[in-house]
Amino acid sequence: MKLIIQIPCYNEAEQLPATLAELPRDVPGFSCVEWLVIDDGSEDGTAEVARACGVDHVVRLPRNRGLAAGFMAGLEAALRAGADVIVNTDADNQYDAACIPDLTAPILRGEAQMVVGRRPIAEIAHFSPLKKLLQRLGSWAVQIAAGIEAPDAPSGFRAIHRDAAVRLYVFNRHTYTLETLIQAGRLGIPVAWVPIRTNPPTRPSRLIRSVAGYVWRSAAVIVRVFALYNPLRFFGALAALFLAPGVWAFGRFAWFWAAGDGAGHVQSLAIGSGLMAVGGALAVGGLLADMAAANRTLLAELRSRQLLAELPCTERRN
Repeated sequence: MKLIIQIPCYNEAEQLPATLAELPRDVPGFSCVEWLVIDDGSEDGTAEVARACGVDHVVRLPRNRGLAAGFMAGLEAALRAGADVIVNTDADNQYDAACIPDLTAPILRGEAQMVVGRRPIAEIAHFSPLKKLLQRLGSWAVQIAAGIEAPDAPSGFRAIHRDAAVRLYVFNRHTYTLETLIQAGRLGIPVAWVPIRTNPPTRPSRLIRSVAGYVWRSAAVIVRVFALYNPLRFFGALAALFLAPGVWAFGRFAWFWAAGDGAGHVQSLAIGSGLMAVGGALAVGGLLADMAAANRTLLAELRSRQLLAELPCTERRN
């Protein structure tokens, strides 16, 4: 069994050596542990520093494409390098690397194909009360959209079995954490959560430049992914918002018209007809989107099979 620990990086030449120094070379249950760094268009020599520190695989993107793209590039590179399990961690050493055996244990026992590290949010001193509240709200929203337990959805410290990794694909540029969990829930990938420890911050977060911006982008990711993976329910709910008042307004006109007073309530007819037309269009859009989602699922399955066919033969677990 081969484990590859991947680290997406952007201008992390200063911090990367300290992060790599904490990574293990031996993890229980694996005969081989390798490191992979994704240099997301860095301008400070991150790739050179990674090679000098003994990193086994370095993937260099020609320009900065964002955390989500870096994560996906790392997954594919790790799979092509023969990884049975991939652990993703941050370059700023936020997560305690000593917890990696805890992350991989449920996969080795066959209990899950994705394991996410659950941080002790309430105990992290540098998280403000507002940030802690937003973390809980975001995790709750992902839990609703994914249909699975999500106590710490934004956590990027996670282990992924190769059978799950070939099925994941991130559409947004902002972050992979939320979308991959929603995908896992919708695709039936078994997910487990384990408590982990965190290290003190070494620099300000580059992903969360402002609370308002982070909330807006995260909400947009959740809505978009929910619409992608459950379009009938999403557009059906929107259609109901228009159809319900439209039917009421139309019924109001019909009541007065039957009583012989329809001429004085034409506005109800106009409003009701307009709302029902919008609701009907949304319902039809939901049906079309559901058909497109079925095609997307088929294409994702074809992509995963093609990717599997291109990968080296490695021992399968799970």
